[in-house]
Amino acid sequence: MHRSLVLLPWPAPALLAWAAGWAAAWSCRQAGLAGSVELAVGTAVAIAFAAPNAGAWRRLIAAAGFPVSAMLLAVGAGNLDATAWLLALAPLLLLYPLRAWRDAPFFPTPRVALSGLDRVVRPAPGRVLDAGCGLGHGLAALRRVWPAAALYGVEWSAPMTWLARRRLPMADIARGDMWAGSWAGFDLVYVFQRPETMPRAWQKAQAEMADGAWLASLEFPVPGVTPLAVVDAGVGRPVHVYRVRNGAARSRGSGSTAGAAGR
Repeated sequence: MHRSLVLLPWPAPALLAWAAGWAAAWSCRQAGLAGSVELAVGTAVAIAFAAPNAGAWRRLIAAAGFPVSAMLLAVGAGNLDATAWLLALAPLLLLYPLRAWRDAPFFPTPRVALSGLDRVVRPAPGRVLDAGCGLGHGLAALRRVWPAAALYGVEWSAPMTWLARRRLPMADIARGDMWAGSWAGFDLVYVFQRPETMPRAWQKAQAEMADGAWLASLEFPVPGVTPLAVVDAGVGRPVHVYRVRNGAARSRGSGSTAGAAGR
């Protein structure tokens, strides 16, 4: 069961954990074991289903869904009908559509998480892309490391793109699909993704980036690929740094293609 849960695309494992918690609670109620027993059993089942998820944040989200919703219902939210719950969910889906969750749920890059990256990536990159930039926390962290670099970001969520542009007017931030746009012409691409998407990110970097370019991934390594370095700024999320070494990529120019890459 654990292996099957790990293979499910996120956020399906969280939804399954929440549903399992509620199913266990309903079973307790049918057996006449309501109240604290119902809550304890449902929470235990949700935690069991959440355990296989990779990453502490995912496990926390999956495990907390049932007890949090149960407590909200207990304090009076149970008077709300299904339509009210859906209306409450609508702003979240607008801000962070389900398609974006397939890449990575929203977790901002810590302010100093990229400190020390400049000691590994030399010379300093001129053009840097944050693929899936969210509200721009990663771009802000990159600017602290390389204040002279030209910063670019791409984000699927339209509201987040709008907010990121206003937070970081010095960066060129586009609304779009990070997988569809080209990474050619960038000296470094920064990602804070999911474990499942890292092979795809590495393949894209090898196929599109110039030989000698860099891929930096916060927290999650590329499976089966040894990083050139791992930079730990002491925030509990190391940066895995990779150097693109691909003969096919070397022939790709950085002229007009590079200009389109930031869009």
